[in-house]
Amino acid sequence: MSAGPPSPNEDRKAQLFALAGELRPELHRYCARLMGSVIDGEDVVQDTLVRAFAALQDLEETPLLRPWLFRIAHNRTLDLLRSRAVRMAEPIDAASDIADSPKPDPVEMLMHQEAVKTAVSRFVELPILQRSVVILKDVLDESLMEIAALLDLTVDAVKGHLARGRARLREINAQADPLPDARPASAAVARYVALFNQRNWDGLRALLADDVKLIQSSYPLRVGSADVGSFFTIYAKSDGVRLAPAWLEGREVVAVFEDRADPKPSYMMWLEWHDGRISFIRDYRYVRYAVADAELALAPDAKPAGDGAAH
Repeated sequence: MSAGPPSPNEDRKAQLFALAGELRPELHRYCARLMGSVIDGEDVVQDTLVRAFAALQDLEETPLLRPWLFRIAHNRTLDLLRSRAVRMAEPIDAASDIADSPKPDPVEMLMHQEAVKTAVSRFVELPILQRSVVILKDVLDESLMEIAALLDLTVDAVKGHLARGRARLREINAQADPLPDARPASAAVARYVALFNQRNWDGLRALLADDVKLIQSSYPLRVGSADVGSFFTIYAKSDGVRLAPAWLEGREVVAVFEDRADPKPSYMMWLEWHDGRISFIRDYRYVRYAVADAELALAPDAKPAGDGAAH
């Protein structure tokens, strides 16, 4: 007996699931720059997808999924920024000399290159609407009309925000200090890295708190030392993986290298500690796009290709 055709709601969920996998890197590029943090940006992406799947079942008609997801992400980011008392942008005048063009414009290409190369953390210095418009236009290459629809603005208002945001971003980049040097690794992270590179899985499991939690993208949350301890079994099958202590956005993280010859890490982990034991692990193995925009600096003398303790 056949199960019959899928219900409209099941079909919409399947469409959203497929699109979410394709759109996550783009959503992250947007949210990370809005938040000024690749770590916080990924949290917003994850929250956006959870909210989208929850809301989808209550909709009578299927929305255009791409702009709908971006609007959820945008609104969720605004909620978080408002909670931090970030000031909204002031009213702006139109910039009539900005227009979409079917042919690549040298000035527009220059703006795109500058925005893409700008450190993620610097975008947070722009007022929120200028920030949104610059990211959507110069990083994600959205059209003026698409941006206006997403942000509920007129096209002239989008042009004005874009002109001011670009000018301000140039000032920020011109005045920006070089990224600070990474600090030495903490004793806790150095020990974690050393045990991992020595393949001492029992030693790593001994560092886990009883109620430790593990998050890996959209995979189910793991809770408890027994369940999270099996996480290391996966890495036990990968001889080439090496770790190194690193710093990102003022937070101590762990850089993960899958290729010893590659100077750039493949992805990262982020650990939290309580009373000397690991209480939380965020593994970015399945969301590697987060590292692409990360201003990640290895701790001094970190040697990911080695097999001993970090220095």
